[in-house]
Amino acid sequence: MPHFGPRFSFLVRCAFFLGLLLGIGSCAQPAAKPRYTIGFSQCTNGDAWRQAMLAGMKKELSFYPEVDFHMKDAKYSSTLQQEQIKEFLEEGIDLLIVSANEAEPVTPIIEEVYNRGIPVVILDRRTTSKLYTAYVGGNNEEVGHTAGNYVANLLKQKGRVVEVLGAPGSSPAVDRHLGFEQALAAYPGIQKVAQINSNWERPSVLERLPAVLRAQPNVDLIFAHNDRLALGAYQVCKQLGMQRRVKIVGVDGLPGSRGGIQLVQDGILTATLLYSPGGEEAIRTAMRILSKQPYDKENILSTMVIDSTNVLTMKMQTEKLASQQQDIQRQQQLLLQQRATYASQQTVLYVLAAALLGAAVLGLLAFRAFRVNRRINQTLGQQNEEIRSQRNQIQEFAERAKVETEAKLRFFTNFSHELRTPLTLILGPVEEMLTASPTDLPAAHRHDLSLIRRNAQRLLQLVNQLMDFRKIDVGKMPVRATEGNLVGFVREIMDVFEKPARQRGISLRFLPSEPAIRLWFDVNILDKVFFNLLSNALKFTPDRGQITVSLQLVPAENSVRLSVEDTGRGISEQDRAHIFEWFYQGQQSAARGSGMGLALALGLTRLHLGQLTFTSQPGKGSTFVVTLPLELPPALKLPTDSAAPQAMPALALEEGIAAPATTGELPAMAGSEALVLVIEDNPDVNAFLTQKLQPHFQVSSAFDGATGLRLAAESIPDLIVCDVMLPELSGLEVVAQLKGDWRTSHIPVVLLTARNAPEQQVEGVQAGADLYLTKPFNPTFLLESLRTLLANRDKMREHFRRELSVDTVTVAPQRVDQKFLADLTAIVEANLGRSDLTVEDVARSLGISRVQLYRKVKAVLGTGVTDFIQGIRLTKARQLLLDDEQTIAEVAYQLGFSSPSYFSTSFKARYQVSPSEFRALHTTPSA
Repeated sequence: MPHFGPRFSFLVRCAFFLGLLLGIGSCAQPAAKPRYTIGFSQCTNGDAWRQAMLAGMKKELSFYPEVDFHMKDAKYSSTLQQEQIKEFLEEGIDLLIVSANEAEPVTPIIEEVYNRGIPVVILDRRTTSKLYTAYVGGNNEEVGHTAGNYVANLLKQKGRVVEVLGAPGSSPAVDRHLGFEQALAAYPGIQKVAQINSNWERPSVLERLPAVLRAQPNVDLIFAHNDRLALGAYQVCKQLGMQRRVKIVGVDGLPGSRGGIQLVQDGILTATLLYSPGGEEAIRTAMRILSKQPYDKENILSTMVIDSTNVLTMKMQTEKLASQQQDIQRQQQLLLQQRATYASQQTVLYVLAAALLGAAVLGLLAFRAFRVNRRINQTLGQQNEEIRSQRNQIQEFAERAKVETEAKLRFFTNFSHELRTPLTLILGPVEEMLTASPTDLPAAHRHDLSLIRRNAQRLLQLVNQLMDFRKIDVGKMPVRATEGNLVGFVREIMDVFEKPARQRGISLRFLPSEPAIRLWFDVNILDKVFFNLLSNALKFTPDRGQITVSLQLVPAENSVRLSVEDTGRGISEQDRAHIFEWFYQGQQSAARGSGMGLALALGLTRLHLGQLTFTSQPGKGSTFVVTLPLELPPALKLPTDSAAPQAMPALALEEGIAAPATTGELPAMAGSEALVLVIEDNPDVNAFLTQKLQPHFQVSSAFDGATGLRLAAESIPDLIVCDVMLPELSGLEVVAQLKGDWRTSHIPVVLLTARNAPEQQVEGVQAGADLYLTKPFNPTFLLESLRTLLANRDKMREHFRRELSVDTVTVAPQRVDQKFLADLTAIVEANLGRSDLTVEDVARSLGISRVQLYRKVKAVLGTGVTDFIQGIRLTKARQLLLDDEQTIAEVAYQLGFSSPSYFSTSFKARYQVSPSEFRALHTTPSA
């Protein structure tokens, strides 16, 4: 065997070690991924939505470093876009993504790319051909349809709408308009009064919309095809002073400081519809196509409405996604740094390969770098999976928030209704007992009843505060300011507290700096603010303490300042940070309240563009200061010709400011034969109303709307008292059906409800109600209201009787009752020659019963059906007697009288002259 010596052995060992190190280095190299080139043909002038699309692509491409991405922008030029796609073909690309400016011009070149075997992904705007690999984008028709349904629900299916369309002929504008029109077709109460075209940019709206709004000043809502157009619409409304009344809905829902989500949160837009740019989904689809993985040809992106109910959730989710994307980018930068370190170490390894020790060290470092690299890749993979999961959760969170908001609204509405119904049954009998003669009740019983009334009124105040809280929460409490004297206004409120303060020996002082301070303010809002502050001060001020109310102008700050200072125990340090929180009760307070007074005062003061602050020293008292601006924006002021709103009367305080009681019994009802129908689903309230009305009327009752409608049609009552919140068929629907049926259209209807918001009262009156009373109500007021309605109906009956007393008996069917009289008159006139014409014949011709016809005619005209027929015959006789060619007997038989003598007797009884005398007086003998 040959002997090579120690040097050869050393070289062999070095070569072996070097080969080992090189083998390790080659194993550490990850398998090389194939590289792809993707071309993106874009058409934009740099708008935010297109930038969001490109940003989404780049964000998704960060997961695919093996992809070369090239973008060409055609700047809204279809010709340029065709040329750029041809350039992509010449440069050589593996896949083409196209967001077309116009569908038809680019369709041929896209078909050419597809026919060459290059995959084509159509993004956002479709072409007119099906020769493409995949489509990614939203369903614009679904966006328009969703917007139409949301607008109808937002306007409660009644209102006037203006639509701002995108560029004419563009597929998004055409499809969104079509979906919006189809949705609105299901709501006949929604009227689209105008539509304008645009070029998708805000200046076009600023130029064209003002003329439309001036021509249509009663517009309720503007639907714009993107958020840039919606922002332009808001600016136009602001210039015209309509921004608080007109609701604006846009499309896109982009994140960011200038995106649609922020515009909704800032209250500029009422809502926006999410229309995803689709950049991430386009890249994901393209990579599935290039890597030969399964993919869908049609990838439709979902949409949703973003409004005040879910905008905060959406903003938090988008911000969280952005933060996580930044973390991914930082991790990728770290990965690149690690890879660069690894590359440099590998270079050193090759340079120092001959140095075995150095090579071993470098090999160890390379191995450690590989392990770190693998851990980073695993971390990135987990984070990517988490992002994908959170994307799916966003929609679930939004739906959940919407359901929770709706449940919250239903809770407050039902809560108010359920409390006001028992309060009606408490306050109604108590008020009636207290208004009785003083000799009817012992003094102890009257004191107990007064205590019940005060506490029931206090419970009603708490219910009203809860509803005010909800109105502030959803922005449904508008400011309606009128010009007035603030000094006199505050003095009237303080008069309510004068008696309870005097009973406890508390000095109540009012120190205005001026005899009169005139400014614009909402009396309903400031009444609640000042009443809560004074009530709070009186509650926490000890007996023989002092409350000082100061009012002064602050010209330097262009404001007026009102302070309420007491000498109570003050506010502890731990309570000061929470004193204005809803439902918070002080930890050291001996007199616990509802925790709503100060929070409500703060919310109402801010609503009035003012400030509410306080200072306090434990053991020395507290001072609350309300600062109000001397001037309010015109949008918050009522027109000078509008009636100034009256402040709601303050409730009686616990120490006993009893409401004035009326003495004496109610006068007897002259028309006690009048029939009143009570429709109320609550058995106790139904029984209470029946008990109070029976001494003065005939009363029948029903417990649901369907039964009430049936009884009304059968018995034709003189009055109907109906609750609004009825099962299955609501009170508003009952009123609408009553007023639409000529059998019952004349019957006055009084609506009783716990819904006391002004817009709800307007809704009841619009439905046709003659009177709208909120629970709890005063039984005496209800009874007098019913009497007034009956008196007004007598006047209306006299009006109809005068209409029928003229020479012609035809009545113009301008209203339901007049149409009934016109139909009735026509039937009688058509049968004047029948001497056997009966009431049953007329009722049969009208399709009703004899009793229904009698009660209807009696209610409208105050006369019987037979007298009505006789009156029409005699009126017609006056016309025929003027023609001397017919004898009196012929006239009698022509009009259905059984004999000329009966005709003469009836005519003379009606007109105090005989037929022959009437003819002699009104005809002139021929020469």
